[in-house]
Amino acid sequence: MKATRRKSTPVRNEWPAVVYLWIFGLAMMSYVVARFALDGQPHPYHWLAALTGGLAGIPMGSVWYRWRGDVF
Repeated sequence: MKATRRKSTPVRNEWPAVVYLWIFGLAMMSYVVARFALDGQPHPYHWLAALTGGLAGIPMGSVWYRWRGDVF
């Protein structure tokens, strides 16, 4: 008796859409808030705030995905 092989489907290691939405949303919100709060400061501070907000969106989006699931 021959053993039949099952075709394995490739595992996709992509982030859920909710993580991308949190990254984009927090980056934009951080940039806008920094734009108003740090108006007299040099421009790279605004981009640094956006980068920090985007990086904070990764764990927040992951927690949301585990708690509530994906948005789509």
